[in-house]
Amino acid sequence: MFKAAYHLRSPKRRETSVVFASPHSACDYPAAFLARTLPDALAMRSSEDAFVDRLFAPAPDHGAPLLLAGAPRAFVDLNRSADELDPALIEGARHHGHNPRIASGLGVIPRVVAGGRVIYDGKLSMQEARKRIDHYWRPYHAALTAQMDAAHKAFGNAVLIDCHSMPHEALDGTVRSGSRRPDVVLGDRFGASASREVTERIEAAFTDAGLSVARNTPFAGAYITQTYGRPPRGRHAVQIEIDRALYMDERSVTPNANFEAFAAVMADVIARLADIGRPVQMPLAAE
Repeated sequence: MFKAAYHLRSPKRRETSVVFASPHSACDYPAAFLARTLPDALAMRSSEDAFVDRLFAPAPDHGAPLLLAGAPRAFVDLNRSADELDPALIEGARHHGHNPRIASGLGVIPRVVAGGRVIYDGKLSMQEARKRIDHYWRPYHAALTAQMDAAHKAFGNAVLIDCHSMPHEALDGTVRSGSRRPDVVLGDRFGASASREVTERIEAAFTDAGLSVARNTPFAGAYITQTYGRPPRGRHAVQIEIDRALYMDERSVTPNANFEAFAAVMADVIARLADIGRPVQMPLAAE
């Protein structure tokens, strides 16, 4: 249904242990898929990280690979475990105790898009779910694992920048009165998926660019950071959530008037992030 499970943009020469990846920015919605769904194409896009692939496009220019999903999040969510199957959507899926992601309809095969809008009129077969996982989820994670392994072999460490965006309203109720609203939320699972030094350097890259940063609230990182972040082994993973209002119109899912200016800011941030994994900067050995 989709042309590829993932797209890998490699640098001409690998110069850093940093790996950039965007699991939710795919925006291909074939007619055959949309014919089976209840929301229209625009509503389906509400759950994707629109334009994040464009914002992080300069990564290969700084010696780092950029891995992009080929299928959209509404079809298969690459930031979920392959066994997070929703019994309310998948025929024959078993209950695995309380899982808030599955309960809210956001398992590996999502039941809803943003705003709780139901995607399908009825259930999907287990065969269909397994097909999506085998054809899209597994190849993406095999590619991501290969990039992390290659970085670790070449540099003695690997740093994953897991690139996402967040709705502007996601921070409503989380900002104290009188405090500046965060532009970026970093998720390192409260220190479990990355060393303090790595997270601090990532935060500095954003704050030095004039952006306000919060950590782990309300996004601490999900399956990808939990799986790929192993600081004692020299493997670090930090989830980055960027406020969509900084660069896009969320209603129409189009770049806003500030897109090019913000993309220029991000180009400088990406250069700083890539520097984290350069051997001359800091050998991020296992702790």
